[in-house]
Amino acid sequence: MYLKSLYLRQFRNYKECLVNFDAPKTILVGNNAQGKSNLLEAVELLSTLKSHRSGRDRDLVLETAPIAQIRANLERVYGSVELSLTLRSQGRRTVALNREALRRQMDFLGILNAVQFSSMDLELVRGYPERRRSWLDSILIQLEPVYAYILQQYNQVLRQRNALLKKFRQQQLVGQFEQLSSLAQIDQLALWDAQLATAGSRVTRRRARLLKRLAPLAQAWHSQISAATERLEVTYAPNISIEQDDPGEVQKAFLAKIQQRRIPEQHQGTTLVGPHRDEVEFKINQTAAKSYGSQGQQRTLVLALKLAELKLIEEVVGEPPLLLLDDVLAELDLNRQNQLLEAIQERFQTLITTTHLGAFDSQWLNSAQILSVQAGQISE
Repeated sequence: MYLKSLYLRQFRNYKECLVNFDAPKTILVGNNAQGKSNLLEAVELLSTLKSHRSGRDRDLVLETAPIAQIRANLERVYGSVELSLTLRSQGRRTVALNREALRRQMDFLGILNAVQFSSMDLELVRGYPERRRSWLDSILIQLEPVYAYILQQYNQVLRQRNALLKKFRQQQLVGQFEQLSSLAQIDQLALWDAQLATAGSRVTRRRARLLKRLAPLAQAWHSQISAATERLEVTYAPNISIEQDDPGEVQKAFLAKIQQRRIPEQHQGTTLVGPHRDEVEFKINQTAAKSYGSQGQQRTLVLALKLAELKLIEEVVGEPPLLLLDDVLAELDLNRQNQLLEAIQERFQTLITTTHLGAFDSQWLNSAQILSVQAGQISE
């Protein structure tokens, strides 16, 4: 796939801007806080409808403006596509495909595939489990757009069940009952238990299948980058025990674990079982990368994960995704830079942000489109 143009209006610090991409590699150069990362964020939003930098649409709209718009023209193997996303400082966002409004946002997903690699991605290794779960979810949304709906369903059930547990907890604290014992309360919670097991098993099974495909690719890249001196292990550690990828068996495991955790859930007033508590574990030479990996090892690991992500999306979709490199080359040593640049070559359209051009050799500079970014303005 090839991104031909990107139009931004009242998005972040861009009042109005149109960029035409005329080379497989585009280097966006400028000082910090000029809007380079904002442009990549716009592409990320078109890809997954999510931003790793903000969870609120009003933060994405230019200050004092009511709406922001992102529009892109994309070339796919099956033809040209126009994507449009309208964000509102107050109100719901809307999406359009080929200038036709879509009722379901799910139908917008999976059209523009992109892999983003930034310095913030070191949090994949050393950050909280939520960061790793979010990473898996963003890949799944691109490969299987219906997963966005599945995840939304699970989160809705989780919120409702948590509200019920919190209510029971508050009643317990004021002495209305000693523990969760009334038949009505047990029946009420049992309904949410069943829904949690059904929705949660769909999330868990898909995450497990994804990591089963992604892990060998990451291991191969990691071995190559480290010159086979290090062995990477990537393990999915779900909150429940999964023996096989069978919906019925996974749901049974969910319900069994819920029964085991019933008393702690009553005391804490929150759900302790489900994919919202899953973990992804990384080990280098059998040592936890989070605790003992050096910063260089952690960078190698993240690079391997991102290259694996590129490869997997290309295999599943049948086209190479876009690659977004947000000020990341300066974070990598020469060996890792060369591994990355060698891997992408001309296969992946790449948008790169940087504060200076010193990290690029003459071959790259001669073959790339170089754009200057200054205060939300882009020029050749």
